Amino acid sequence: MSQEMTAAAPAAPAPPRTAARTWWRVAALAAAAFVALAGVRFITGQQMLTSAGTIQATLAFAVPIGLAGLGGLWAERAGIINIGLEGMMVLGTWTAAYAAYTTGSPWAGLVAGVLGGMAGGLVHALATVTFGVDHIVSGVAINILAVGAMRYLSLLFFDGIPGAGASQSPPLPEFPRVGLPFVADLLAPVRDSGWFLVSDLASLITGATTGMSVVTLLAILLVPATFWVLWRTPFGLRLRSCGENPDAAESLGVPVYTYKYVAVLLSGGFAGLGGVFLAMVASSIYQEGQTGGRGYIGLAAMIFGNWRPGGLAMGAGLFGYTDALQVRGGGAAVHSLLLLIGVALLAAAGWLLYRRAVRNAVIAAVVAVGLLAWYTFTDTLPGQLVTYSPHIATLLVLALASQRLRAPAAVGRQWRKGTS
Repeated sequence: MSQEMTAAAPAAPAPPRTAARTWWRVAALAAAAFVALAGVRFITGQQMLTSAGTIQATLAFAVPIGLAGLGGLWAERAGIINIGLEGMMVLGTWTAAYAAYTTGSPWAGLVAGVLGGMAGGLVHALATVTFGVDHIVSGVAINILAVGAMRYLSLLFFDGIPGAGASQSPPLPEFPRVGLPFVADLLAPVRDSGWFLVSDLASLITGATTGMSVVTLLAILLVPATFWVLWRTPFGLRLRSCGENPDAAESLGVPVYTYKYVAVLLSGGFAGLGGVFLAMVASSIYQEGQTGGRGYIGLAAMIFGNWRPGGLAMGAGLFGYTDALQVRGGGAAVHSLLLLIGVALLAAAGWLLYRRAVRNAVIAAVVAVGLLAWYTFTDTLPGQLVTYSPHIATLLVLALASQRLRAPAAVGRQWRKGTS
């Protein structure tokens, strides 16, 4: 008697998530968010939610946050935590202002600002890579020292100049602006029509193609450029291997120290470029305290984006949008977002209930009902709450996104060569 044994066929592995699929997912999420905002604008009549001016202000607020986030992305993908992004942005603001004022050229300011940020990155790399200093301690030290050093230099070089002093520079030359001619005039009737989604799309196109600084355009192009370099080139693969498993990278002949240095230097350069934007595009003058914590918010955007450029851009856009809305629209415009958040939480509660996550569904539904009641029985929000809405959005986003994040495996590790 014989018995046949038939082995079960192995299950086919799940298809890998391709880059095209990831970018389409980001685009779909962004499109869904815009449609939702258009719906809230149509229902509430708050035109500031999707106006061309709000779009332009969103870019202005999002660019420095996104550049700081890109700096954090490059450093942490190589295994180095860069809390010092805030200080590197401070270095970028002052060096850009000094070079632009003394030479009269905005491009000299741009180069100097990037180099100033890279100088901060070099200090961080020396401390963390060469001497093995704790990454957090080094970053905090750079943040503290940068503020004091730039005030001293302002006293040394700006004090006594008309319109300048210890806390600010003289007026600075501006970068040229680019845009599509006649777009604003051609789309003006559509924008003013108030039609659902059509009017909002016209405002989006107008805001994104009119009066854009060349630095803004450069910052936008750096997002796909970062993705291509880190995920589509051998250089990027080696750099990311240093943040995932430096021991394995070293065993394959990758110069880990060199790649970490390059990553942290570029990280400082991105932060310095964010400082250039703040000093020469957003305000056309250097001022003490100009960064306003944007280096930290950039790190939050990077974490929200799961250490990926596309997600980082979405996070920077979200934080920039909340900042722009509270500046341009005030309490009434931010108040209308309660309706959007409440409806979104109700939809999330239905989905969680479908997935049999009853407890989470109940919590989401209760919060949604509370927000909708708040929206129904009030007309605006307190000024203090409106002012801090970008920071509240930062905390909420990090709390909600922290459940599905994956940092590079060796990030923050004090790695020494030959210790594997």
